[in-house]
Amino acid sequence: MKIKYIFMILLMQMVIQNNYAQEVIILTDSTEVPELHLEEIQISSSKNNLTLKKMPATVNMVSSKTISENEVQSLNDLTAIAPGFFMPDYGSKLTSPVYIRGIGSRINSPSVGLYVDHVPYFEKAAYDFDFFDVERIEILKGPQGTLYGRNAMGGIINVITRSPLHYQGTRMILSAGNYGNIAANLGHYNKAGENFGYSISMNYSYRDGFYTNSFLNDQVDKAHSFGLRNKLTWKITDRLRVEHIVSFEESREGGYPYAILNDSLMIPNDINYNQPSSYNRSLFSDALVVNFSGDNVELVATTAYQYLDDQQNIDQDFTPDSAYFVVQEQRQHMISQELIIRSPSHKRYNWLFGAYGFMQRFDKHVDVDIYQRDVTVFKKYDKTISGAAVFHQSTLDDFLVENLSLTAGIRFDFEQDILDYTYDILRSGNMVNMADTTYPDLTYMEILPKIAANYKLNRSSIYAVVAKGYKTGGFNSTFYKDEDLFFDPEFSWSYEAGFKSVLFNSFLYTDISLFYIDWKNQQIYQPAFYKDNTPAPGSLLKNAGKSVSKGGEISIKTAAIKGFIPALSYGFTHAVFTEHKVDNETDHTGNYIPYIPKHTVNVIVKRYFRMNGINFLDKIGFNAMYRGLGDIYWNEENSFKTGFYGLLDAKISFHKNNMGLEFWGKNLLGTEYDAFYFQALGNQYVQTGKPLCFGLNLRYEF
Repeated sequence: MKIKYIFMILLMQMVIQNNYAQEVIILTDSTEVPELHLEEIQISSSKNNLTLKKMPATVNMVSSKTISENEVQSLNDLTAIAPGFFMPDYGSKLTSPVYIRGIGSRINSPSVGLYVDHVPYFEKAAYDFDFFDVERIEILKGPQGTLYGRNAMGGIINVITRSPLHYQGTRMILSAGNYGNIAANLGHYNKAGENFGYSISMNYSYRDGFYTNSFLNDQVDKAHSFGLRNKLTWKITDRLRVEHIVSFEESREGGYPYAILNDSLMIPNDINYNQPSSYNRSLFSDALVVNFSGDNVELVATTAYQYLDDQQNIDQDFTPDSAYFVVQEQRQHMISQELIIRSPSHKRYNWLFGAYGFMQRFDKHVDVDIYQRDVTVFKKYDKTISGAAVFHQSTLDDFLVENLSLTAGIRFDFEQDILDYTYDILRSGNMVNMADTTYPDLTYMEILPKIAANYKLNRSSIYAVVAKGYKTGGFNSTFYKDEDLFFDPEFSWSYEAGFKSVLFNSFLYTDISLFYIDWKNQQIYQPAFYKDNTPAPGSLLKNAGKSVSKGGEISIKTAAIKGFIPALSYGFTHAVFTEHKVDNETDHTGNYIPYIPKHTVNVIVKRYFRMNGINFLDKIGFNAMYRGLGDIYWNEENSFKTGFYGLLDAKISFHKNNMGLEFWGKNLLGTEYDAFYFQALGNQYVQTGKPLCFGLNLRYEF
């Protein structure tokens, strides 16, 4: 079956080329093959209006065209598209960790920051959302505390959606595919006069699921979601602009396609557990952004609010036996205020001052049925995390010599964590209070410096940057031993050098970087244990001693080569523990850090054809993408890993006027791989990767 689908796609392309060979024109105009003007690409994420050439850091940009051509539907689909970027497929939207250059966090607060239309996302439970009408994505690597309000140790992901001031019209996309996949997207963008724009866009998706639970004879991962976004942009004067953005997503899904690993064969058994599991989430975000541009100063004030309400129901032992069943409910309110005051970007000396404050309030309940012990555990967490920061960054052009820019920044960060904890046990009909405690506040303060240099040489630039990274400690939400109640902060020093260049008369763009990250007290995911050291449900964070991540990345983009437009990227990451002695018997020093692909490879090739003399067809597009990654170690012991594997995706599109018909396929070679692994309750669990998927899209714009 798999070979048949691949053959059909290739045959379709051959027929098109053969039948219309005399009437095909290879597109080389600027709408399909834009010139690579490094000086003109402005980075929104820089916060100080820098262009890509002047930005002393690695920045990976993913355009709306790349998102559309490669069916990028969530952050997870960006894995390996940006070198060194990895977001494992956890099995549900509850925990969606992101790793950049070896830095990430399996549970609790993220190490990589996410902003969507100016709204900071504080919880990884909100990271996995459906993309629609995304204009571009910018990924900044390394500590960004001197530019952004919320501290980010590993980097920043900035997602920007379409603006009604820059795009007008109505767009509709209908999709259908195997495994019961259907989706619909509708967006309307318009202007009332020259200075006021408004938009409303909606998205719906549904799937039957990829994985079957053999015990229940049903799909494990059925899912459907609905999203809504509204933008209002008002240019009050030439100097003052106000933008209001509201978004909402409701998702209902099964999930957790985990199978116990067969220890002797080292392959997963069938998915086989007796209690249906699910994850339901409501996510609401609201942002008000005020921009003022004066002759000598610019001001940006961002007020953001986010509400998350979710419920997890999970058979945590994932076996046919009734051993553990967990119900977790969480409500989170987050409010933040960021104020940026900066100089205009055309000055020789550019400066930026920022102030930031936030409060994040959790109301969390965890109920655990422990059938083997004939008890039900009730845990309640009332938790508040609040913080404030002030930061500054200055850049002086032509420092000492012409074309040399020096950037220096500093951040003062304060954060406080407050926890009220209630722990009750129901045994034989009797409720017993085990704990009802307000723990001492955890308070963290840190100063984070940064210095960078950037030298411009014709259409190239060379840069170097040194920055201190930091992530606060906190309370573990699951703990059975007093020493597991909280974990300590982690610290890093990040060193990076890079080269960016546009060569051969705007034909070739290259971005090359080398990095070295030295950090201590790395926060490491651990399965939970009872006081008697027997396996317990849940997981927590502990601190390792010292770790190092080092490597390099390269991205290459070109204009058309005989009609083909290629792009290539590669990332190498060598991340190991340099000091991690767990106890007198266990020493993981020298082992690879879990969840970090050693290699990430991405190759994209596309080609467009204009069809002359054919009434029913204007243009044909072909796009193919190969993503490769591995090796990936999944635990500190390095006892289980996923070797290097590759995924091939492709799309063929047919366009007439404002209509388009697209045929797409993912994992066309049917590659089998392990997408996720973890240890719990004395067992090893594996989630296999998604199988071959295919479908079609119908687009209409007017």
